[in-house]
Amino acid sequence: MKTRKFITVIGAVGMFWACCAQADPGKHLDISVGDWPPFFIEEEAGQGSVARLVRDIFAEEGYTVTFHFRPWQRAYREAALGNHHATAIWMYAPEREQDFTYSDPVMKERFVLFYLEDEPLEWKNLSDLSDLRIGTSIGYSYGPDFDTAVDNKLLSVDQAASTVLNFRKLLFGRIDVFPEEINVGYYILNREIGPTEAQKVTHHPKPILENESFLLFPKNEPATQRLVEAFNRQLAKFRSNGRYDDYFDIRPKASLNFQEEVPTPESTR
Repeated sequence: MKTRKFITVIGAVGMFWACCAQADPGKHLDISVGDWPPFFIEEEAGQGSVARLVRDIFAEEGYTVTFHFRPWQRAYREAALGNHHATAIWMYAPEREQDFTYSDPVMKERFVLFYLEDEPLEWKNLSDLSDLRIGTSIGYSYGPDFDTAVDNKLLSVDQAASTVLNFRKLLFGRIDVFPEEINVGYYILNREIGPTEAQKVTHHPKPILENESFLLFPKNEPATQRLVEAFNRQLAKFRSNGRYDDYFDIRPKASLNFQEEVPTPESTR
């Protein structure tokens, strides 16, 4: 009898803690993302600077977050079907409003042209690049003006499967310039290319594209409006009190000691 009573008590305690753990399942969020270092990195402890930002913003509202790393288009499709509470982070495109509600802007991206330091680059308009061999990444868009110029054969591009391959082509003289988001470019350059070779690469200060990116919440899901409001409320607070800036304290060329592998982006964000 004593043994049976003891088991009953243990069972009751276990049920109590299980109930507590599931007391508010609505406070846990699943967010689909693509691997995009340094902003989202599946294998890193904090999973990237924007992952930390999003996680901490929701923590202020009492939510926990799990990021599900997927190829970009799969991340989009799964969230659009309501399999995740949100997907991050995406450029604005009008057609996406059919599937999603946009958050306030999470970050601003700045795409610049990388080139070899001993081969100076000067440009003001896209037409100034018409004689150059331009490296691009498969599936990426560099803005409507650039894409139109490529479609109209005004620019000559040589596509590669990844950013690191474009940097290697640049160093081997197979291309003259390569557009990439500045933080992403230097992060991958410093991580994947040896220090001596990395120091040969620089960037032009004039951006080829500047745009904002957003967290997308699936339309017609019951929790969406509440989550959008919660996220936007805390994002505004992070910006106003200066906490936001801590997540983007990225110093190009500051470190050459990164070790993780770089996944190839599947498609345009």
